[in-house]
Amino acid sequence: MTISVALADDEAMVRVGLRMVLSGEPDIQVVGEASDGAEALALVARTRPDVVLIDVRMPNMDGLEASRRLVRDHPDTKVIVLTTFDEDEHVAAALRAGVSGFMLKISPPEHLIEAVRTVAAGGGLLHPAVTLRVIAAFATQPDPARTPPRPAELDSLTARETDVLKLLAQGLTNTQIAARLYLGEATVKTHLSRVLMKLNLTTRVQAVVFAYESGLVRPGDHDRA
Repeated sequence: MTISVALADDEAMVRVGLRMVLSGEPDIQVVGEASDGAEALALVARTRPDVVLIDVRMPNMDGLEASRRLVRDHPDTKVIVLTTFDEDEHVAAALRAGVSGFMLKISPPEHLIEAVRTVAAGGGLLHPAVTLRVIAAFATQPDPARTPPRPAELDSLTARETDVLKLLAQGLTNTQIAARLYLGEATVKTHLSRVLMKLNLTTRVQAVVFAYESGLVRPGDHDRA
């Protein structure tokens, strides 16, 4: 099965580089490019790609607004946001919009390819550096003077599912979660699927945000993991 990908970045050289990396893979086809958010919306409506790689800072319509509209209007198209550390302030908004993944622009090409395949298969992807530096900093942080109301949805999780969600939110990969809990990686994936279903979420990205906003995990918890 060929994965169709659309590229949205206002820098032509960046688009060229992305196209070169992805087009070398036999199972990935780049179906078009856009230089701003408005063009990205039109491109997706026309080509219906499996995955969109989109930059945050673009003219006419930025990547955040375009991502919101893409997630809302084209739920079958998965969105991966390309970001840099100097764009930290934008990430929480994109997470809440329901994008499927975040990749740093400085990531090695093989990581980008893996991200496209992972997201196209229905998974979610957070670069570990994004998880630790950004999620903890920008997800709504509970007021330390009071305990936020516990969402009722958390009570539907088993103890093991809660453990898996906590470790996910602390930046661990499936492999690391499996090692920490002495489980098989397939078992971890099953637990994560059940967590998403019970919390009425669609991606592990949204699960991380939920864990912080609900108070289940607090910024700094990963330092004690």
